[in-house]
Amino acid sequence: MAKKNILITGGAGFIGSHVVRLFVNQYPDCQIINLDKLTYAGNLANLKDIEGKPNYRFLKADICDFEKMKEVFTGFGITDVIHLAAESHVDRSITDPFSFAKTNVLGTLNLLQAAKESWEGAYSDRLFYHVSTDEVYGALKFDGTLFTEETRYDPHSPYSASKAASDHFVRAYHDTYGLQTIISNCSNNYGPNQFPEKLIPLFIHNIRQNKPLPVYGKGENVRDWLYVEDHARAIDLIFHKGKVGDTYNIGGFNEWKNIDLIRVIIKTVDRLLGREEGTSEKLITYVTDRAGHDLRYAIDATKIKNELGWEPSLQFEEGIEKTVQWYIENQEWLDDIASGAYQDVCGD
Repeated sequence: MAKKNILITGGAGFIGSHVVRLFVNQYPDCQIINLDKLTYAGNLANLKDIEGKPNYRFLKADICDFEKMKEVFTGFGITDVIHLAAESHVDRSITDPFSFAKTNVLGTLNLLQAAKESWEGAYSDRLFYHVSTDEVYGALKFDGTLFTEETRYDPHSPYSASKAASDHFVRAYHDTYGLQTIISNCSNNYGPNQFPEKLIPLFIHNIRQNKPLPVYGKGENVRDWLYVEDHARAIDLIFHKGKVGDTYNIGGFNEWKNIDLIRVIIKTVDRLLGREEGTSEKLITYVTDRAGHDLRYAIDATKIKNELGWEPSLQFEEGIEKTVQWYIENQEWLDDIASGAYQDVCGD
């Protein structure tokens, strides 16, 4: 891999930290610049193992600050972008849609414009890779259909609407200005370092604490689950071998009803904590369904498999075992988030 200065936005977050770690370790001759605002979901503890590496640099900055983004591109000679920074929790988007529009739409636009101005005349040697979500496609019925790269956009929440808009801007900069862009849309990620507002780490934490497990509706919503390290590998492949101007869907071929998923988590946590399997099912508490809650998501990842040779490395039960084990072994990480202590760590 030729010498590059790769800007990874949102690199202190859940998916971003796994991508940063992979690139820092895999490509020592490339400079990896991790840019993160360190909102509630950003945690530098996720990257303690690489913070001293000579090819790694952390920058605390906001993608909504256009002038700062221009400074970053110029000052670091940015050659490529992997854009993961985003507001991503659907529930939060329902109560605060403006923050999602600002970060996900205007923040992405700032980066695109900064890239356009910085890379003028050298687009062929530069790549803007935008990481998005399957939620832009809307919902599926229980009829076996899957989201493909050709599925029409039909977002239903402020979160998915903001991500859909950002996707459209990325494509517009490719079509209008010739910026070299790629988009990937992924299914639900899980694994180590995920902020415990999301279902799997929240439920692991609550089971450990004997707290209620809130389940929307009857728990019949279906999601396709993808282990985060498999997602990072896919991003690496797409970044290096993906076709410019294309979209790639990344999924786990791994559909689960929420209630069935929850029961697997319960049994796994109970067993690893030395409890009788299933004893924590009494903690399940059904709550009013979320507004605009899409019934089913499922990704067809055939394209990335056929073109780039990627497929998930773990079956879900294996991934859940590794994930639960990580949270149990890293209880301090969870406790620091619960107390807010993790936010005392800041960068330049």
